[in-house]
Amino acid sequence: MMANRALGAPRLTGPQPLPEQAVTSRPVTESEALITTGDSRVADRAFFFLMFACAASVLALVGLIVYELITKSRLSWAAFGWRFFFRSEWDPVNDQFGALPFVYGTMVSSALALLIAVPLAVGVAVYITEMSPLWARSPLAFTTELLAAIPSVIYGLWAIFVLVPLLRQYVQPLLARWLGWTGLFEGPPYGIGMLAAGIILAIMVVPIISSITREVMTAVPQQQREAVLALGATRWEMIRTGVLRNARAGIAGGVILGLGRALGETMAVTMVIGNRPEISKSLFAPGYTMASVIANEFSEATGDLYLSALVEVGLALFLVTILVNILAQFLVWTVTRGTPARSHA
Repeated sequence: MMANRALGAPRLTGPQPLPEQAVTSRPVTESEALITTGDSRVADRAFFFLMFACAASVLALVGLIVYELITKSRLSWAAFGWRFFFRSEWDPVNDQFGALPFVYGTMVSSALALLIAVPLAVGVAVYITEMSPLWARSPLAFTTELLAAIPSVIYGLWAIFVLVPLLRQYVQPLLARWLGWTGLFEGPPYGIGMLAAGIILAIMVVPIISSITREVMTAVPQQQREAVLALGATRWEMIRTGVLRNARAGIAGGVILGLGRALGETMAVTMVIGNRPEISKSLFAPGYTMASVIANEFSEATGDLYLSALVEVGLALFLVTILVNILAQFLVWTVTRGTPARSHA
């Protein structure tokens, strides 16, 4: 019996394997599920053509806008040619049109807006990015960007009921008393005019410039700041030489992007600029912009040449805005290089 037991099968003392019937099925992983779904070339091609159609529709929309503006302004081109942009006469009764007062009003109001908005926006961005406590950065950034979400007509109403009375009673008399000798602040202080339009535009472009400036300042490597501080620089010197100098191209892009918003703004400017087609040196005088003349007079354009002249003004404004935005995006790209912003908070 001992021999038979020795010659027999070994006796296993460890855990016994379960029979095949007792093995439970494991869950299928995502990779295995994708492999077993079969050929997906049809779905991939359908998805590709759908996304291509979405991208092409944007280009087609821009092309259609340009085509309509060109075709609808042929009468004005044929009647005035390039002289249209250098004529100051705007007389719909006698079919005499010139866009120079509108170009002048657009450029002056936009330049005044940038003159006010750029220092304020850069200061806000520097404080939020470099100097603000951590707990206050998000609320301050959200509040600043909230200004961009307010409709322009709300800005116009606020300007009429708040800004214009302040300018008429306090600001314009003070400017006329101390800076009237420059010729920029002379005339009756009505409140409504080029100065009011520039201030309201400045408030509207601050969130755009501030947001772009914060983005490009965040893209500056943290090692750059630490290296400048390690050399014994103060905080102001670090911000000036280590951050702002490296982000100057992107800041310039944000400024130009804000300029594009200022050039195309319509309702708020229309409500406070005075809407008079004339060229005046004084910022107290009323004026006109390319966007506001279209908004005011398009519904009153009865003649074909009158309508064509307004469309030509719109074509000029559209092309200028497109070029300004392209230049701004290029300047921002030179700093960020297409990489997402990095927070060093």
